[in-house]
Amino acid sequence: MISRQKLLELLPLACGETDLPLPGKQSGKVREWYPLSGGRRLIVTTDRLSAFDRILAKVPYKGQVLNQLSAWWFEQTRDILPNHLLSIPDPNAAIVTEVVPIPVEVIVRGFISGVTSTALWYRYNLGEREIYGYRFPEGLRKNQALPEPIITPTTKGGASGHDERLTCAEVVSTGLLEADAWQQVQAAALAIFKRGQDLARKSGLILVDTKYEFGIAPDGRILLIDEVHTPDSSRFWKADSYEAHVVAGEEPENFDKEFVRLAYAEKGYRGEGEIPPMPDELWAAAAERYITIYEMLTGQEFVPGKYPVEERLARAANW
Repeated sequence: MISRQKLLELLPLACGETDLPLPGKQSGKVREWYPLSGGRRLIVTTDRLSAFDRILAKVPYKGQVLNQLSAWWFEQTRDILPNHLLSIPDPNAAIVTEVVPIPVEVIVRGFISGVTSTALWYRYNLGEREIYGYRFPEGLRKNQALPEPIITPTTKGGASGHDERLTCAEVVSTGLLEADAWQQVQAAALAIFKRGQDLARKSGLILVDTKYEFGIAPDGRILLIDEVHTPDSSRFWKADSYEAHVVAGEEPENFDKEFVRLAYAEKGYRGEGEIPPMPDELWAAAAERYITIYEMLTGQEFVPGKYPVEERLARAANW
């Protein structure tokens, strides 16, 4: 494991953005992409960390972990649904098939939990019992397992700029996706989630919930895209201590970026207003979490790429 001191020293070098000598760059919260010839796209995963739909900081090696861990999961789930990944030319970069993204974020939840405004526990704790089109009984406890995983879709940004809740029926009724395609997406999402839970358990982790994105390829196939079962898109708890923490009314031990959300929530911040400052130690600890979960899930040692990332990418550019 890279030392905490080294991670603190690397904070100024963490990759906040790229400006490669390629036309047509676009940016999201964490990723930047450049169109390539032959119906391909170069995706660069930066070290930006976002939560509550806001970019909060840069975390060393975060982008590399997301990129390489997603590649590992794409391989583990390829038999369930094909994906857009073509190659990994750099620790922070992927070349993928150009697709038309489906305008729905497919959230799969195995537990009633979470502190964001779209999370099940947050809504339930406000007194709501009809959430995402599902009816929840009285007496549920925070972080309790659901009888079966459920899909709680959201829009991508929506009119407010934030993800907006949908029911599964609304995905079709509002014209976001045809019924047959939505059925295929839901079946794939639940199967991929089950595969993720099974493999996570073998690593001593519980896959709590996750976000999937899908796209339609030029040949009409639905592909799994973006990222899979990373600390950004998913929440993981330590399996061996889960029961004891829940019985004690404590938060389960998490191995994802949820502890960052919780740190902000303790300051009363959930995405509105000015972002409160946080100590560098929080971001070094986040880097450790990302690296640890990569090694736990893949069973492989994390081999850090050289910084600065953009210089490395520019030297290697032969897209």
